[in-house]
Amino acid sequence: MGMFKNNSDEITRAYMDSLLVESRYIDSETADSKMELFGETFETPIMTAALSHLNGTSENGMTVYAEGAKIANAVHWVGMGDDAELEAVVATGARTIKIVKPLADNDEIIRELKHAENTGCLAVGMDIDHSFSSDGNYDNVAGIPMKSKSMEELREFVKAVSIPFIVKGVLSSVDALKCVDVGAAGIQISHHHGIMPYSVPPLMVLPEIKKVTEGKIKIFIDCGFESGVDVFKALALGADAVSVGRHLMPLLKNGPKAVADRIVEMNCELRGMMSRTGITSLSKMDAGVIHHTAF
Repeated sequence: MGMFKNNSDEITRAYMDSLLVESRYIDSETADSKMELFGETFETPIMTAALSHLNGTSENGMTVYAEGAKIANAVHWVGMGDDAELEAVVATGARTIKIVKPLADNDEIIRELKHAENTGCLAVGMDIDHSFSSDGNYDNVAGIPMKSKSMEELREFVKAVSIPFIVKGVLSSVDALKCVDVGAAGIQISHHHGIMPYSVPPLMVLPEIKKVTEGKIKIFIDCGFESGVDVFKALALGADAVSVGRHLMPLLKNGPKAVADRIVEMNCELRGMMSRTGITSLSKMDAGVIHHTAF
C-alpha cells in the first residue's frame, strides 16, 4: 500500500481489484437483478450518487442526471442544492433520495428534510463526513458553516420526517451501530472521494458492518464503482445497493439517455456475474464467491 501514499481513491481502487470471484455454473440460471427498496421496485441495485452543482458539467446537469436514473428505473440521489433545484429533480419522476449537509443550523436541516418529504422524495439523509475540515475545525462548504452531530441530534432528524432517513459517510462498525441505535433506515458506506487521507476502502469494512448490524438497517455503498463487476463484489459482500457518481459524470453532456444507457449496461454486467456465480437474485448473494488476494 505504500505506493499509494495517502490517496484514498487509489487505495480503494486497488482493494476492489484485489477481490477475485469464483464461478458456479452448475444449476445456475439467468439472473434477475430487480431490487425492492422502501416498498418500491427498481430495475437495478445500481443507483446514482448524491452529487451537487452539475450545471458546469452539462446544461441543467442536475435534472439530466435525474432523467437518466428515471429512464433506467434506478434510485436517484441528490446532494447540496436549493429548494427549486430539488423540486425540478423530483419533477422528472426519478425516485429521489435527498442528502443534506451537517449544517451548523439544525433548524435549517429540519426545514430542508421536511421540504424534501413534502416534495415527494423517496427518502432523506445526512452527509456526516463534511463535519470537519482537514485542520480539525468544523467544515465550511460554499460559505455555509457545518458542525458534527451527536446521536441525540440524529434522533431528532430521524423523527422530523415520516420517510426513511439515511446516514451517508459511515466508514466503521462503530458509526454503523450508532446509526442503528438512532433509528436510521439505512447507511451509505463512503469516504466521500477520499475526504480523509488513508481512508479504509469501503469494501474492506463492509463485511464487518454487515455482520454487526444484523440486517437491522439497509446498507448502501459508494466510492470508485466503475462497472457491474465492481457492483457485484459489493453486493456479494453485503451491500443492498451501490451508488455510482463520477463514472457517470462525463456522460451528462450527452444527455439523459447516455446516463441511462450506461446504468443499464452496468446492470447487464452485474447480471452476467450473478448468472456465472449461481446467484440468480439479489436475495441469494453469497460472500463465499469472493476471494481475497494479498493487498
